[in-house]
Amino acid sequence: MALIVQKYGGSSVATPQRIKNIAQRVVKAKREKNKLVVVVSAMGDTTDNLIGLMKQINPDPPKRELDLLLSTGEIVSAALLSSAINAKGEKAIAFTAHQGKIITDDAYTKARILRIETGKILEALDKGNIVVVAGFQGITSTNTITTLGRGGSDTTAVALAAALKADICEIYTDVEGVFTADPRIVPEARKLKRISYDEMLELASLGTKVLHLRAVEIARKFHIPLHIRSSFTDEEGTLIDK
Repeated sequence: MALIVQKYGGSSVATPQRIKNIAQRVVKAKREKNKLVVVVSAMGDTTDNLIGLMKQINPDPPKRELDLLLSTGEIVSAALLSSAINAKGEKAIAFTAHQGKIITDDAYTKARILRIETGKILEALDKGNIVVVAGFQGITSTNTITTLGRGGSDTTAVALAAALKADICEIYTDVEGVFTADPRIVPEARKLKRISYDEMLELASLGTKVLHLRAVEIARKFHIPLHIRSSFTDEEGTLIDK
């Protein structure tokens, strides 16, 4: 029985139908005798819309309150996906960063994960649950909500994979893997079947949006294999490892 951490980005959970489709994919993996922890981003453009809403109220808001507002997007996604999984006949439970004990520093809007206390997540897994975790967010040691910055759900997923000693971390996005160029701009771009952590770090540092730089750093440090895949097809993606 493998322990798999999956992460689904905003485009993957942008609509109720897409959330139902993701639920079906997650349920299939669970019924293949795996333990599943699923990290979700906010739906579609939710984060940008929340930032716009805040700027209408205060163009220069306190970062603490901005983080509190932005954290709600991922909580919505987690609750909806957990409910969709339950509707398909599998047990699932949604966790916020507070419930999942994802502890960060207090650098609002760009917090770094200090540690993850995995007890509650492991307990839920042992009870047969699929655990759905709100990505992009954490809490300080004084229980104040923080966010991890752009791409933070990638970081949440890989940090959870490291803390839980997962067998693999699957990052689902709107492209089928890592390509030699952006396939949406360069049609002849070639998908890479496998690359090293160092190669992915270089690509991420040059602005490749497939995976956040901090997520790759954590994966390399803790030797977590990453599989970059599309949430819209069943094609094999790109494996990132040593």
